[in-house]
Order: sequence, then C-alpha cells, then structure tokens
Amino acid sequence: MTLPPGEVDSRAAYLTFAAAYLVGHGTAALSKGPDPVFGLPAWLPLTLLAAGLIPALGLAVRAGMRAQRGASESRRQAEKLLGIAWCTGFAALAIAITGVSLGDPDLQDVLWPAGSVLLVGLITIAEGVARAITLHYQLGSFLALAGAASLFFDVAGVYATIALAGGLGYLVAAVLERRRLGAHRLGLAVAA
Repeated sequence: MTLPPGEVDSRAAYLTFAAAYLVGHGTAALSKGPDPVFGLPAWLPLTLLAAGLIPALGLAVRAGMRAQRGASESRRQAEKLLGIAWCTGFAALAIAITGVSLGDPDLQDVLWPAGSVLLVGLITIAEGVARAITLHYQLGSFLALAGAASLFFDVAGVYATIALAGGLGYLVAAVLERRRLGAHRLGLAVAA
C-alpha cells in the first residue's frame, strides 16, 4: 500500500511491541512473586523484552522519520520534539524511580515496568495528537491507564497486567491500523 507523504503505517511496530510485551513481560510475570510458575534467571525476561523492544523502537523511529517527509515545518518540529520527549521522559523516569526506591530497592521491580508503560502511553498520546491519528492517541491512552492500573497488584501482577493489556492493546492497534489506512486510502480515492 502506497502512503501519502507524512502518513505513518505503524503495523510492524505495533506487532513487534506486542510480541515484546507478551514474551518479555509475560515471562517476567511467570517467574516473579512469592510462588512463581517458572524459576527463570532474572536476566532472561529482561533479555527477551529487550530483544523485542530494540527492533520495535527501530520501527517506531522509522515511522517518525516517515511522518516528517513532506510535512510542514511545524509538523517536522513537532516530530523532533516528540523524539526528544522520549529521551527526556525516560531520563526523568530513571531519576524519579531511583529517588523513590532509595530506601527500598525492590520497588524498582514494580516501578520500572509500570512507569515505563505509563510513560510510553503518555508520549504515544502526544504522537497521536501531533500526527492527528486517533488510533495512536487511543492506544496511548490505553497503555497509560494499564501502566497506572498495574500498580494495584504485586510484582507478578504488574508484569501480567502489562503483558496482557499492553500486548493485546498493540495487537488490536495493528488490526485497526490496517483499517485506518484502508479508510484513509479510500478517502483519498474519493477526493480525487
């Protein structure tokens, strides 16, 4: 499918993020807590998560670069600021989590996954606004709420909530993205 300049197809990124959440956070959920299902080494779920997040981030950056092609100067500026927001947001999150968990380092095991998903959701909301993509805005809203809601559970529950809600949220978004792009293409054909 040929996309007009500035339009973004996020299906590949959504599917890769879904896999990272389901596998990475899913294995963490199964190996954490007082009665874990599996006795996995602590590094394995993190490694599986990173193995999914790295290509997903590459795809998301590529989508952001595509959004800048043929866009107005103000839109390009917004995309650049969104890119900086990712760096600033995660730096601020690292500082906050370090400060809050000074007396209790075990808090990091809950705050990092929940805080990361909350932050990803908030910046995804901003991307949806800047790109005028309602689906992206809705996905971000869902992720932010899932990250915040996960804090009501124990460590294993935080990971399970994020794995299921985040992974399934990204899968639904991938399906809806295909529809969104098809409707966009149909709208362009009707207008021509």
